[in-house]
Amino acid sequence: MKTIGVGLIGTGYMGKCHALAWNGVKAVFGDTPRPRLVHLADVPGERAARQAAAFGFEKATEDWRALVADPDVDVVSITTPNALHAEMAIAALDAGKHVWCEKPMATTLADAARMQEAAARAGTVAALGYNYIQNPMIRHVEALLARGAIGRVNHVRFEMDEDFMADPDGAFFWKNEASSGYGALDDFAVHPLSLIHTLFGPLAKVFCHMDRPYEDRPVPGGGRRAVETFDIASVLFTLACGASGTLCVNRAAWGRKGRIAMQIFGTRGSILFDQERMNELQLFTTDGRADEQGYRTILAAPEHAPYGNFLPAPGHGLGFNDLKTIECRELLNAIEGRPARIVDFARGLEIERAVHAMARAHETGGWVEL
Repeated sequence: MKTIGVGLIGTGYMGKCHALAWNGVKAVFGDTPRPRLVHLADVPGERAARQAAAFGFEKATEDWRALVADPDVDVVSITTPNALHAEMAIAALDAGKHVWCEKPMATTLADAARMQEAAARAGTVAALGYNYIQNPMIRHVEALLARGAIGRVNHVRFEMDEDFMADPDGAFFWKNEASSGYGALDDFAVHPLSLIHTLFGPLAKVFCHMDRPYEDRPVPGGGRRAVETFDIASVLFTLACGASGTLCVNRAAWGRKGRIAMQIFGTRGSILFDQERMNELQLFTTDGRADEQGYRTILAAPEHAPYGNFLPAPGHGLGFNDLKTIECRELLNAIEGRPARIVDFARGLEIERAVHAMARAHETGGWVEL
């Protein structure tokens, strides 16, 4: 395959991330087909035209269905609000397109299941936007675990915190509406869940409590509207592999900007990682001298593939958008039938099942088995 036609629906934060990835993937990884940026959709039409010119797309429309029907489009990037994912992804798959859809998969488990059914029916590649699993440091953690560097894993702790909803006077917006999902649990916790699934496999059972730090928020024109989602969730879980774990997420955590922290404890050591310091990890093993024990810092370097495709020197560091470019390359690998590190719709549905099991645990006040 020499070129691949790209359609992009949505041009907000993640839409721009996808555009940057499509523009950069061939330059970073020479082994991919060259993307042809064919069609961009957004509303209103003036915004679509402006963003198409900025991102380098040939055509613009305010009708996403016209983009899906475009015969020059081979793969559709979907970066719209959560509640729109299912309809758009299913339409693209039914049109025979490959799909790259941002997380979460959908706002209901039924819609997520319909998306997976559409992907199986289409036989095309359907991937979700879990770019944190692409970090060379996360890949190195996976390699450390595979070679038994810290022995058998018996306990893991994951946290994800940001403060974009920490201000009690921040305006009400779509992520506060029940139509967007549960809140932090599915909009947010799915990212650490993608790491848990990648590193350790599926969850076996869960216990969960969700909370609203603020009951309402101001709306334009005056007054306040009740918040319908939960910005905080705390989860206990056991993994199918036998290890226990905790997952805590908070979208209202003042001072936290992009934190996904994980602690992995094994029988012969432990591993620490924090996404706010995404180019390093901490490793402790018990094989050193007793009087020199402590964590050692491992800095990202060309030895940690695919870091070397971006930078020739260690310690300089990759960024969020670089992870998206890596994810784009993995998507293209899958489209070409090569081994690919992606969360496809089948694995994504497992993550969604975990999320909805957590919500049931909150509602019932007890453990829920998956």
